[in-house]
Amino acid sequence: MLAPIPDAETFLTTRAAWHTLAERVLAPARYAASGRIGLQPAPGGFGTPPFGAGRSLAVDGTDLVDISGAVTNRHLITTLRVAATVAGVAPDAETGVYTPTTPNDPDSTLTVDPVSAARLGEWFAFGQRMLNEWAQVHSDGAPSEIQLWPEHFDLALDLGPDAARANYGASPGDPGHALPYLYVGPWNPKDDPFWNAGTYARLGYNELASAPDPASRGLEFFARGFAVATGASGSR
Repeated sequence: MLAPIPDAETFLTTRAAWHTLAERVLAPARYAASGRIGLQPAPGGFGTPPFGAGRSLAVDGTDLVDISGAVTNRHLITTLRVAATVAGVAPDAETGVYTPTTPNDPDSTLTVDPVSAARLGEWFAFGQRMLNEWAQVHSDGAPSEIQLWPEHFDLALDLGPDAARANYGASPGDPGHALPYLYVGPWNPKDDPFWNAGTYARLGYNELASAPDPASRGLEFFARGFAVATGASGSR
């Protein structure tokens, strides 16, 4: 089940703080050691795969977690400067792979509400389960690695035949749509009413949360998107 989001404004503030950490702290730290930026869901939030000498960083609720081998240190999320110092990167560090959209003021307060953070962590965990199952259903469609992209701050993969390949993902929301949503984004969109958000389709959090089985509803949405993208929907 997906729990209701009690306060949209607090949720947005928390999401912005997590996004800043993804773009400005975790991804740059991984990139400096490995040349890669992709992140992944982790207990209570998201984090890096191991990099360097077995180190990893994660955001778990209101904490930034620094794991080095068997040693785990937790730091309360306060400002970008403090988080960057923990990670060993500059607050204005950039990877050159993407253009950050979050502010780099080192003393800006990163406000994280525990309840909103819990909803975000649950959303990424839900998205990971959905995409894992979707990739298994279409294992013959050359599914890409599931990654949480720091610049968009969404969890996604792509799969399907070359002419009808599409991105399938779970976004925690963005400036155009405040609350989380699932999406299907075809690489070569064709006119179809299914694409209800311009060149892609979106299924919102409230509709998912109100469904008897949100996971089944989400997979139905992905399946519909796949059918439309591949021309097998019978809608034309």
